[in-house]
Amino acid sequence: MKPIAPGTVIFHRHRGYGVLTAVNLLTGWVAARFGNEARTLDLNLSTDEILHADGEPILFRRAPPERMPHARLMAMVRDLHAAGYQRLYLYSWPKPSGLHWRWQLFAGPRHWMQRPWREGWYGSGADYNFNPVLGWGDAPGASSAELIAALAKFDPAGLAQALGRDEDHTAWFAAVCAALLPNYAYSLGADTPDTPLPPQLPVMAVRQRLPPWNGPALPYPPGWRQTWSEASLAGLHAPAAVRHDVLPPGWRLPLEF
Repeated sequence: MKPIAPGTVIFHRHRGYGVLTAVNLLTGWVAARFGNEARTLDLNLSTDEILHADGEPILFRRAPPERMPHARLMAMVRDLHAAGYQRLYLYSWPKPSGLHWRWQLFAGPRHWMQRPWREGWYGSGADYNFNPVLGWGDAPGASSAELIAALAKFDPAGLAQALGRDEDHTAWFAAVCAALLPNYAYSLGADTPDTPLPPQLPVMAVRQRLPPWNGPALPYPPGWRQTWSEASLAGLHAPAAVRHDVLPPGWRLPLEF
């Protein structure tokens, strides 16, 4: 089945041709506008018999879809590491509500708390639910190879900064991918400096109805200890918290994106 997203042209047996304006792959509901109608119409992919413009049926997946793109990003980064782009890193952290996780790719020096921001290199699971693309010209459901090709076309200068060796992080990342993919992903930080983290790497499911992670404890990435405060590292029982006061002057985390 071809992927769908806002802008996809569809055909409905009672309304004719229209255009999708919103897609929710968690519930199977979409919104579409037909002809000159000012208001959108809500349709269900399971019952409303919606077709692509060429007549191919659009069917709602019965298996739980991804509610966040982190596993796809991990697979893409792993492939880029194997191709020599080992200075590419994936940072992910929960939103304050705890309902979704954010993600950011960055390249160059491995500074977890001083990450350079590039357009299209960050996003949120909350946005991904309604528009399942990553933001650099990729298509919904694109494979790792297709994601890499789209990123190289979208920002070749940014991707070129990832070319180089970081063998310690590459080995850690490959081990984490082998343990977690395709249904789980890792989380690193939080939005506030006083949010505690567990001693082992936090893991979250990228699909609904999956059991909590019960695999082996996974370590944090190489160099992660350098981001903790000395007082937290010395604590016997209290888990350490991510420090955001190590940022250079004038640099701050964005509140939303």
